[in-house]
Amino acid sequence: MLENAPRFPAEWEPQSAVLIAWPHAETDWADRLGEVEETYIALVAAITRFQPVVVVVADADVETYAEMRLRSNRIDMDRVRFVEAPYDDTWLRDSGPITLRRASGFHLLDFRFTGWGGKFDAARDDALVSALQDLGLFVRSQRQVVDFALEGGAIDTDGQGTLLTTWQCLHERHPGLDRDTLSARLADWLAQDRVLWLDHGYLEGDDTDAHVDTLARFAAVDAIVYQACDDPTDSHHAELTAMGEELAALRTRDGQPYRLFPLPWARPVIDDGRRLAASYANFLIINGAVLMPAYGDPADAEAAEVLARAFPDREIVPLPCRPLIWQNGSLHCITMQLPDGLVAA
Repeated sequence: MLENAPRFPAEWEPQSAVLIAWPHAETDWADRLGEVEETYIALVAAITRFQPVVVVVADADVETYAEMRLRSNRIDMDRVRFVEAPYDDTWLRDSGPITLRRASGFHLLDFRFTGWGGKFDAARDDALVSALQDLGLFVRSQRQVVDFALEGGAIDTDGQGTLLTTWQCLHERHPGLDRDTLSARLADWLAQDRVLWLDHGYLEGDDTDAHVDTLARFAAVDAIVYQACDDPTDSHHAELTAMGEELAALRTRDGQPYRLFPLPWARPVIDDGRRLAASYANFLIINGAVLMPAYGDPADAEAAEVLARAFPDREIVPLPCRPLIWQNGSLHCITMQLPDGLVAA
């Protein structure tokens, strides 16, 4: 491998911080702001036990308010950094930087963010990576604008050159491109040499067109955690069972089956007649811990046990994420990890 060749690090590798954006009255959270703020406070409290967090705020008033809420909950503010930049909403998994590591520093891939295929206004979110770079948040880094719609939640890597993604999402964004072309482009931009596609799996209430981070995630180079459905009467059963079979047929770089960790199925969450996407696969890996979305469901405890087996060297920390799925996402969707060294200490 070339000395300065880029590498897409896995989420479990050391991090300098986690990036989030604070919800406020001008975001889509306005109608349930109090509920979602409690989730964000719990999130910041959990992250700062292990590492710093960077909180993007829309203006000085939002920063003052967010700092007050965090201080009143005894957050370690020495591990909280605020930066001011405009944003449409708070789904930073999809609008934040996709970071490759080089020997000489970092390569920030700034793909187009189109509001999940034009479903929502996203002009300010699409400009977020540029804004954060201009603010000097990232060190030893170069930004590359890529004229291609891709969200961070649509891809997952093992850090060793294997990418996991879903055909439904990428085909929806780029209907004129075949699988070989998409594989070649993803492999080139993301420094991968294997692209594994899932043809099955979806969640009702998910408007991302089947992001992989709601369905299946690498836990190690030889392990995948995935959302299963053991209720044959549920509308998801056939698709998620077929996805489990696809995962069982995949092979590691060494030609071995992956160790698979099926996650339990939460009971349906219905809001105003609409089913919400309560996926346990939308967890966040940080330094020393895995933050797990919890939904106030009996399956929460079993999900924590599965993740403890998949990540035996990390603490499993459940966080209340039922407010998040009202807006069709969960814990991983509102966060973006920043690799170690990307943000100055």
